[in-house]
Amino acid sequence: MAVCYNNLWKLLIDKNMNKTELKEAAGISFNVMARMAKNESISFKSIEKICDALQCNIGDIIEVVQENKNNVSAKVFSTIELFAGAGGLALGIEKAGFNTIGLIELDRDAADTLRRNRPNWRVINDDIANISCLDLKEYFGLDEGELDLLSGGAPCQSFSYAGNRLGLEDARGTLFYHYAKFLDQLQPKMFLFENVRGLLTHDRGRTYKTITQIFESTGYTIDKKVLNAWDYGVAQKRERLITIGIRNDLKSKISYEFPTAHKYKPVLRDVLLDCPKSEGTSYSEYKRKIFEMVPPGGYWRDIPEDIAKEYMKSCWYMEGGRTGILRRLSLDEPSLAVLTSPSQKQTDRCHPLEARPFTIRENARCQSFPDDWQFCGSVGSQYKQVGNAVPVNLAYDIAVKIKEALECL
Repeated sequence: MAVCYNNLWKLLIDKNMNKTELKEAAGISFNVMARMAKNESISFKSIEKICDALQCNIGDIIEVVQENKNNVSAKVFSTIELFAGAGGLALGIEKAGFNTIGLIELDRDAADTLRRNRPNWRVINDDIANISCLDLKEYFGLDEGELDLLSGGAPCQSFSYAGNRLGLEDARGTLFYHYAKFLDQLQPKMFLFENVRGLLTHDRGRTYKTITQIFESTGYTIDKKVLNAWDYGVAQKRERLITIGIRNDLKSKISYEFPTAHKYKPVLRDVLLDCPKSEGTSYSEYKRKIFEMVPPGGYWRDIPEDIAKEYMKSCWYMEGGRTGILRRLSLDEPSLAVLTSPSQKQTDRCHPLEARPFTIRENARCQSFPDDWQFCGSVGSQYKQVGNAVPVNLAYDIAVKIKEALECL
């Protein structure tokens, strides 16, 4: 027999309460919260504290279920995510069957988004530098090597190179240093590190080479591949560098295969026509009238030259095609990479049917977020959260393959 706390998580949703608020109200430790997240037994004293805080009975928060010892696939794998943002990566990993036991995110609005949609997730709204210096095993209630997956993607930064023998301390002060600290302390079975494709060539390739060397020094064998979200059920051209790590002592037991591209590649017609209404920005009257001249699938070359020249000003004299200027998308093509700001002059993505930018919900559709995933903060903050996210469907396909690898254990 085993315990299950699904009733507790449902009760928190009903009370509009998140996990951190429960911890503080009941006076229980993060270790207790972590054990409940993994459906492990906790002390009767802790249960009493929770019941007192929620004014409920034991049966309202806990149930005993029959374990299925013969079904290996029934195991729920654990994951912690760093630089979680608004949850695109975490949501895809959850959908693949992982139990998220912790997420770290600095931005307040993004952290609120995570809490609103998943009250049972332990969302840590703090600078990762304040967390990585702690005893992470104690903080998350984990033994070394117990965590199944560490995920996330840190923005890359330039830093000084201390000769050819690079170690963890050489990266101190960079964001990926903190990711490496989690690897070093927790020793998860696998890790997923995602980033922009440009990281491969950043600083002539030295940055990514150093990152992988440092990850390897913490005890991992690494593989990488650039994946385009459009190949994985996402109506958007968006390339991401996916780095997968397997702990060295498990390399002979498991292997990872990157997901196979889907046969069908969705376009905007698949996601826009029935999209729910939502908030969004608009063009100025001047810009709107110019965009009305641009046909779906067209850009500045498709309107009269004198009007385009006046609109583009100094950009007119730049070299290159400048195809992002006055760009209007077509229903029969995928979106270009969703950005954090919807109406920048050189990266326009005008709606195919109306002379306006995409709304927040339309951008979320292009990122394959479900319609019930709510974003917190100002309109500008919500656009930023959606634009920075990993497409959910891409994350799901990657995570399914990670789960398949872990099931070999």
